[in-house]
Amino acid sequence: LDAVRKSYNLGRPSEAEVLHGIDLQVRRGEFIALMGPSGSGKSTLLNILGLLERMTSGSFRLDGEEVQGLDDAALTLRRRSTLGFVFQFHHLLPAFSALENVTLPALMAEGRVSTAHRDHARSLLDAVGLAQAMNKRPAELSGGMQQRVAIARALVMNPPLLLADEPTGNLDTASSAEVFALLRRIHAERGTSFVVVTHDPRLAARCDRLVELIDGRIARDEAIAEGVEP
Repeated sequence: LDAVRKSYNLGRPSEAEVLHGIDLQVRRGEFIALMGPSGSGKSTLLNILGLLERMTSGSFRLDGEEVQGLDDAALTLRRRSTLGFVFQFHHLLPAFSALENVTLPALMAEGRVSTAHRDHARSLLDAVGLAQAMNKRPAELSGGMQQRVAIARALVMNPPLLLADEPTGNLDTASSAEVFALLRRIHAERGTSFVVVTHDPRLAARCDRLVELIDGRIARDEAIAEGVEP
């Protein structure tokens, strides 16, 4: 991101700029914590990174390609091929099994779920510790297990970048620690880049880099020394 600005209600008396010239580079293989008080612009920034919102001005190169001029169809294709998403609430489909939920991105992208995609989904559920729960529906799973299904779903298309918005915010302390440890293990094993929004300084301390937003500006961007809380 280079000099990225985002305003809402353009041209109206209520126009408000929420991001004020953001410069940010996410490098391959990084694990970044994005922190800041409520209203600082974290979700807006994450939505721009995730191609869910368009910036008002500036430059955004995703994997070397400028995305500002792409139409909605092209943005959807880039989102499917490059990005994975994990949110605070898992957003699993209640009528689908864990396996069916994980294969959903493949179904949306290609209109069908191939044997290869189904096998990959099974291996991901095995990797997140849910080999025995593949055929269970979300209501039969704990909160932490549901979030692990959501993580497997985010990885099924092998995205190089995963964006997580408070992925442990709806979990108890033990489940939160387990889910975060899983994210770190995936990062170590697959080399996936992560940008994780969190309010928890204990989790941020376990990331490699801290980016702090205050009032729509980056107030802090630095590597985190292992074991030192931000």
